[in-house]
Formats: sequence, C-alpha cells, structure tokens
Amino acid sequence: MDSEYMELVDLTALLKDGIESVVPGIIWVKAEISELNLKRNGHCYLELSQSEGGAVLAKVRATIWASRWNYIDQYFKSVTGSSLGVGMEVLFRAQVNFHPVYGLSLNIDDVDPDFTLGANERQKRLTVERLSKEGLMDLQRRLSLPELPYSLAVISAPGAAGLRDFERHLLENEYGFVVEMELFEALMQGEQAADSMIMALEVIQASTKGYDAVLIMRGGGSELDLSCFDDYDLAVAIATCPYPVFTAIGHDKDYHVADMVANTFVKTPTALADLILDCYIAEDQRISSLETRVKLAFSGRFSAMLSRLDLLKGNVVHAADRRLSDAAHRLDILESRIASGDPRKILEKGYLLALDDKGVKLSSASSLKEGDNFRMMFSDGTVTGTVTSVEHKK
Repeated sequence: MDSEYMELVDLTALLKDGIESVVPGIIWVKAEISELNLKRNGHCYLELSQSEGGAVLAKVRATIWASRWNYIDQYFKSVTGSSLGVGMEVLFRAQVNFHPVYGLSLNIDDVDPDFTLGANERQKRLTVERLSKEGLMDLQRRLSLPELPYSLAVISAPGAAGLRDFERHLLENEYGFVVEMELFEALMQGEQAADSMIMALEVIQASTKGYDAVLIMRGGGSELDLSCFDDYDLAVAIATCPYPVFTAIGHDKDYHVADMVANTFVKTPTALADLILDCYIAEDQRISSLETRVKLAFSGRFSAMLSRLDLLKGNVVHAADRRLSDAAHRLDILESRIASGDPRKILEKGYLLALDDKGVKLSSASSLKEGDNFRMMFSDGTVTGTVTSVEHKK
C-alpha cells in the first residue's frame, strides 16, 4: 500500500504538465464575471463562471495583471462606455495556468468588448421574444393617464442630475401648475439596479395612497450602464403595474425593454416633465376656449335681447301713438257734439230757454202755475216774469 500513493506535489506537477500540455497556448474564453476585485497594487482578480437554468456549470479564477489592466479597462470602456463589471458576459483572451498552491487559473491579456455588446443585444432580443409570448408587451397600453395627472410616484436615484432637471422643469413651471411628486429611491445602474427598481414598484403598489402615474427616470449612460433596463423581471414588474408607467431613460439613441413594455416612453426626464405639463396646458386651453365661447354666447344672447327690447319699445310707442291719436279724434268728435249742443248756440238760432225760479229748465206749460216766477233766456239776455195764467192744450 505504501508504494501506491503519490506525493501531493508530484500530483500537482503532473496536473500542471497535463493541463498546460492540453492547452499550451493562448485561447479565447467566453464566461460571465461573477466576482471582480481590483487591488491597490493594480492587479485585478476575477471569478469567471458559466451557468444554465440557474445552475453553475463551471467556475475558475482569473487574473489581469497590473501591466495589462489599464490597457484592457480603458479599451473596454472606450467601446462599451463602461468598465468591466460583475454580471457581464465577456470574451477573454487568456493563458491557462496551473499553480501547485493556487490551482487552476487564467491569466487574461485581452478582451473583446464587441462581444459583450453583442451578447447584451442577443439577451435583449430573447427577453422581448419571451415577453411577447407571455402577452406582456402591450398590457400597459391598456391603461390611460388622467386628463390632469396630479399624484406622481417617481423612481430614481436621489440627487441624480436627471431627477433635478425633472423637478426644476415640472415643479417650478412658468404657468404655476401644481402637482404632487413622491420619490421612491432606487439604484439605477449596476448588478442590483433591476431588483432595486422592482422593490420600489412593489412599495408603490402596496401604498394605500394611490397614484395617477409611475415615472421611472435616469440620465444618460453607457449601454452597459443602462443594461439593467433590459432585465426580464423588471420588464414584468412594469408591464403588470396597475398604474400607467412612464419611462425616461438615457439619450435619443437608447431604447430598452423597459421602454417597450411601459405605457409611454420619452427620451429624457425633461421631456417627461413636458409631457405632464402638456396635459395641464391642454386643459387650460380647453377651459379658456369654453370661457370665450360662453362670453360670445352671452354677448349674442344679450344683443338679441336688446334687439327684441328695441323692437318691443317701437311697437309699444307705435301702439301708444295710435291709441292717443284715436283718443284725440274721439275727443274732437265729443267736443264737436258738446259744442253743437251748447244752449248758447241754440239761442243764437232764435230759440228761447225757459227756466223756473230755481234755474231748472222748463219742458212743458204744466210745469208752472199761476203766481210762479220764471225766466226766459234769449241769446242777448234774460227776462224775468210771473205767471198770470196757464193755458193747456186740449
């Protein structure tokens, strides 16, 4: 039995010879960065892995020595806009190494940033296909924004430049419109960003307050910085949110899965503020239009009433003139009749007017008897006398 064992150092030497003879040169390796530690001495130590269905299939240590780190990091950043980070799928050029103490590792001397960008695009396409099959791409578009969205839930990083631009543009608007905004803080980039935003959405939905809309915003960044907005779970959380979700992520060229599933997306936080203000401006213009229409309608009705009053006045005046004219004509007739019946006119024609001593007109001889006084009126005077006798006709 004693002759059948090996010294550990002999075993590791054998493994080293075997591994390095199988992979004697430099090779390109595809893997995901699961850990990354940059030391003060400039060396970068990584853990690379490959997973499938949530299970880790392989894992290995890797090193980028300080002599190559600055070049690799700057080159990768110039193409992708971001430094190497945890969660990225990368294509490395490396030398396989086996150390008797530290075991298997890869010494990395180059990286292909275009592969990382392409991998993100491939994953993005697969995410969109999955969401489409699950019927989640158009759920948000069934929701509508109120005509005057007042209560707004905002998901953003506190103190972010994009958030400040949004607040200044919306809350300090020149029109004096007032809205209520509540900030729900979240990470907006990095490995934990998607989970952080999902948690913010859950807090918003759990609130008893209720909101008119949820706004997710951040300023520009590199494609890899913004890759969290292509996350499948975040897209599901946005699509199934009961409030209309609006996104303002990145710049003009950016279009993420979160934008695709949202109710509405715009390019910048300032544009999102304009969208909210436009709702108030449109309503203000509608009210102003109604006010103008009411004024015109009232003015028209008032003018019509004045016209009718003028017409009525004319009719009344005309009727009054006509009635006055008729009355004057009747008075003339009456005056003529009165004048024609004036006793003086009769006396002037040669007639006499007999009166008793009380001045009452005598209409017959039987009205008098002997001894009664009477007067006889002529046109030129009056004669007084006493009845000496009365003769009656037989």
